[in-house]
Amino acid sequence: MDVQLTASHWVYLGGILVILATMALRKNIVVPAVIATFLTALTFSGSIVTGLSSIFNASLVAAKELFNIFLIIAMVTAMLGALRQIGADRMMVAPFRRVMRAGTSSFLVLAAVTYVISLFFWPTPAVPLVGAVLIPVAIRAGLSPLSAGMVIAICGQGMALSSDYIIKVAPGISAAAAGVDPDAVADKAMVLSLIVGGTALVITYLMQKRTWRIPSPDLLVEWESTARRGGDTDGDEPSGGAGGGGRHAAAPSPEPAGGPTGGGTSAAAATAVLTRTTDPIVDSSEDEKEKERRGTAKAFAMLVPLAYLAFIVYLMLGKFTEVVPPLQGGDAAAIVGGIAALILFAAAASTDRGSFLETTSDHLVDGLVFAFKAMGCVLPIAGFFFIGNPEFATTILGMPVEAPGPAILFDLVTAVQAHLPQNAFVTSFAILLIGVVAGLDGSGFSGLPLTGALSGALGPAVDVDPATLAAIGQMGNIWAGGGVIIAWSSLVAVAGFARVPVLDLARKCFLPVMAGLVLSTVFAVLVF
Repeated sequence: MDVQLTASHWVYLGGILVILATMALRKNIVVPAVIATFLTALTFSGSIVTGLSSIFNASLVAAKELFNIFLIIAMVTAMLGALRQIGADRMMVAPFRRVMRAGTSSFLVLAAVTYVISLFFWPTPAVPLVGAVLIPVAIRAGLSPLSAGMVIAICGQGMALSSDYIIKVAPGISAAAAGVDPDAVADKAMVLSLIVGGTALVITYLMQKRTWRIPSPDLLVEWESTARRGGDTDGDEPSGGAGGGGRHAAAPSPEPAGGPTGGGTSAAAATAVLTRTTDPIVDSSEDEKEKERRGTAKAFAMLVPLAYLAFIVYLMLGKFTEVVPPLQGGDAAAIVGGIAALILFAAAASTDRGSFLETTSDHLVDGLVFAFKAMGCVLPIAGFFFIGNPEFATTILGMPVEAPGPAILFDLVTAVQAHLPQNAFVTSFAILLIGVVAGLDGSGFSGLPLTGALSGALGPAVDVDPATLAAIGQMGNIWAGGGVIIAWSSLVAVAGFARVPVLDLARKCFLPVMAGLVLSTVFAVLVF
C-alpha cells in the first residue's frame, strides 16, 4: 500500500532521530520530545495555537493513560515508608542471614531476596534494604564485593524491573504505545527477563567464583577499611554520578546506623544505660515500649510477605486453573495497591495511634512525590510518541472526536517496509538495539513508548506478535537504562552499597547481560 508522506511525517521522523541521538549522548530527552511534539503538531495543522496546545495535550493524554501506574508506585512507596518507620523492613530480610555461610549460598540468597523484593516493591527500596543488611553478611561469608554488586544489579534493576510483573508499570507503558493487552506483554516479558537474568547469573557465577574467599570476620573488616582508604569520602561520593539521584546519597555508609545487623541502636543503648543508673522505673517503661515496638515490627514483617504470597497464589490459580476467576486488565496492579494501602493504614495506626491519620497522609504524599520524581519525565516523552498513534493523535491535536486521527508513525513504517528485509529476526534485533540505545539516558522507562510504538507498527508487517516485539524492546530499555550496564543510572546506588567503582561494576555486567539479551531475543522469535 502506497503512503503519501507529508511534511509532518518528516518532522516526526526527525524528532525520533534527535531523541535517539540525545539518548546516545546521555542527555535528558524531555526538551527534544516537547519541541518535537510542538513542531509535529504545528506542521500538521498549520496553526501555532494547535502547536502550543499540543504540548499540554500530549502530556495530559499520557497522564490519563499512565496515572494508574503513578498511583500504584505511590501506594507501595507509602507502605514501605510506614514499614521502615517501625523497623519491619529490615526484619523481613533478617532471617536470610542465617543461611549465608559461604560464597555460593550468599550468591543464591542475595539473588533470591533481591529479586523477590524488587519484583514487589521495585529496586529503589530493595537496594538500600539488601545492601545495608545482607551485603556485609555476604562479604563476611567470602563473596567478593564486586560479585555482590553484580548479583543485586542483575536480579533487581535487571531481572525484576525488566518484567515488572507485579506492579506492571513497564508492561503498561509498552502495551499502551503498542496498542496491545498489557497482560500479554507482561507474560512474555516475564519469560524473557528470566532467560536474560538466568543467563547473566550463570555467567557471573562462573566468572566471579574464583574471586571468592574462605569465610572470615576479617573479610568484613578488610572490606570496610579498604572502602575508607579507597576514597569513599563521607560515604556520599558514589552517588554523585549522573542519574544516581540524591535519595541514594547516604547509601554507601549504612554501617554507622547500626552495622550489618541492622540495629541502629547504639545511641538508644547508651541512653538506656544512663537511665538505668538513675531511674529504674523509667528504664522499665522504656523496655516495655521497645518490646512492644519490636513485637509490632515482627508482626508486620510476617504479615507483608504472607499477604503478597496469598496474592501470588490467587494470581496463579486464576491464570492456570478454574478454581478462581482470572484477573483482567489492571486488576493485579489494583490489588497490589489495595493491599499496600491497607498495610499502610495498619502500620501507621499501630505505632502512632493518636495522629495516625496525619501520618498516613504524610506517607501517601511522600509516595506521590516519589512517583512523580521517578516517572514524571516519562509523560512528555510518551506524549510525543502518542501523537504518532491515531488513537491518541485526535485528542492531542484538538481534532473532533469522530475525525480519524493521523497515523504518522504507522505511515512511516509502511513507507519503509519495502526497503527493509521482511525478516522476524532482523526486526526483533532492531527493536532490541533501539531499546538498548533508548536506555542510554539511564532512566530505563523513557524509551518504552518508542519501542512500544515501533512494535505495534512493525509486528504485523513481519508476522510477529506486537506484544512479543514490545517485550523484546522492554528488555533492551530496562536492562540498559534500569541500572545494570549503564554507569550513569541507578547502578551508582548498588556500587555505593557494595563499595566498588561504578564503572567497574557496569563493565563486568556488560558481557553477561548482552549474552542474555541475545539469547532471549532468539528464544522470543523461535518460540513466541
